[in-house]
Amino acid sequence: MIDTEPPLDSAGTPPLAAAQDPYAVLRNRNVALYLGGRLVASLGQQMLTVAVGWELYERTHSALALGLVGLTQMAPMVLFTLPAGHIADNHDRKRIIVLMSSVLACASLGLTLISALGAPVFWIYFCLFVAGTARTFLWPASSAFLPQLVSRQDFARAVAWSSGSFQLSSVAGPAAGGALIALTHHAAPVYAFNTVASLICLVLISFVRWRPAAAAKEKMTAKSLIVGFKFVFASPIILGTITLDMFAVLLGGATALLPVYAKDILAVGPTGLGFLQAALPLGSLVCALVLAHRPPLQKAGRAMLLAVAGFGLATIAFGCSHWFWFSLLMLFVCGAMDNVSVVVRHTLVQLLTPDAKRGRVSAVNSLFIGTSNELGGFESGLVAYWLGPVISVVIGGVGTILVVMAVAAIWPEIRKYGRLDS
Repeated sequence: MIDTEPPLDSAGTPPLAAAQDPYAVLRNRNVALYLGGRLVASLGQQMLTVAVGWELYERTHSALALGLVGLTQMAPMVLFTLPAGHIADNHDRKRIIVLMSSVLACASLGLTLISALGAPVFWIYFCLFVAGTARTFLWPASSAFLPQLVSRQDFARAVAWSSGSFQLSSVAGPAAGGALIALTHHAAPVYAFNTVASLICLVLISFVRWRPAAAAKEKMTAKSLIVGFKFVFASPIILGTITLDMFAVLLGGATALLPVYAKDILAVGPTGLGFLQAALPLGSLVCALVLAHRPPLQKAGRAMLLAVAGFGLATIAFGCSHWFWFSLLMLFVCGAMDNVSVVVRHTLVQLLTPDAKRGRVSAVNSLFIGTSNELGGFESGLVAYWLGPVISVVIGGVGTILVVMAVAAIWPEIRKYGRLDS
């Protein structure tokens, strides 16, 4: 007798039904545990970021002390990204996530004790460096782990839900962190919350049922470390998408100047600044929910190019605006357009990369995007110092559009790329 029933995916759902049901991927036990852990960990991290900035400025009254936070967290990324990618490809990715989550919990516990005891500020930076190192090893392992939990057809939707969970934490985390500091007048409770959040993430990932396929391990050599770079530069679509996102982030860094806009241009004060900072992640969250509820993009390459161009146009409009509500809307649009680019890029990078190289390619991706985030804020501030904030933001938006045109011309494969799940 011939079995005419369709095969089931890892959630126990026929692929066609899964493709039509936006919540099918969430009924996949492993994906639900992964996304739940990611949401809790991201919420705690967003709260911690607010608390660190508040405590350092309270204790030092120095803008330089705040600037050193970014440098302290970027240094491990530069130092350890390549070894992190190699380890993610040659060891159990689930164990790496669990181990690094435990290190993050220890770093947050250290911040809790330092804050409660009033220990020297140096130890705050030490804990931030440890946490930055743990996240550097966590990111490639986590990025390469998700494709192994879900079918290829459902991966784009899983990425949309994952992006949505992160954006939800980006909206709720700063508000929750600020409220807890206002209630307790101390940063230690926030650090303690992040300790618990890291432990919850650790437990949830531990319950994921996954056995890595047996594979020959490579020794860590200079040749093996640069495999990710070689693969990226040999793949026009991956290189083009990473380049597009990297320069869009580098040039479109309007968020670094939001305090200037809130105080000097829009005159809305701290409350308005809070709304402006929430608008971009809120736009990303709404877009992630829309993408999760619709079929995979049919013309993913074109959609990504148009989204980044839209991001540039919205950035220009924000830069020229002197009306608070219009500025708020443009930041919301920036967030939505950015999320389309993030979902397409992350999906393509993971699906077009062989599993044996996913960790190293993910490491290269995180290195380029992470450093461009930090440098983008510096670039915006530097141009604003020379030419003023409005010109800085507008130039960034124009530059983003020019990058879209260049990428579309240099890598026509991106323009022609079709279904995101193909």
